[in-house]
Amino acid sequence: MIPRIKSIHPLDNFILLVEFDGGQKVAYDVKDDIRTLADFRVLETEYGLFRNARLDSSRTCVYWTERVDLPSDTILEYGQPA
Repeated sequence: MIPRIKSIHPLDNFILLVEFDGGQKVAYDVKDDIRTLADFRVLETEYGLFRNARLDSSRTCVYWTERVDLPSDTILEYGQPA
């Protein structure tokens, strides 16, 4: 079952705080994605874009643009407990 996201909070230094329906809270560091994935670099270069993180209607994906998104299972797997 794909984990559903309850809430997202973009924090300083490209950290995304995510709470899931099951009560888990994780801090996902987006800096690694910015360094390694060309499409993610826009989060660093376009002022304010990172703070505009949105949740899709299925609540299984955080996205910024059509090309920049993070699935909930990746966030849960690689995020640090918060």
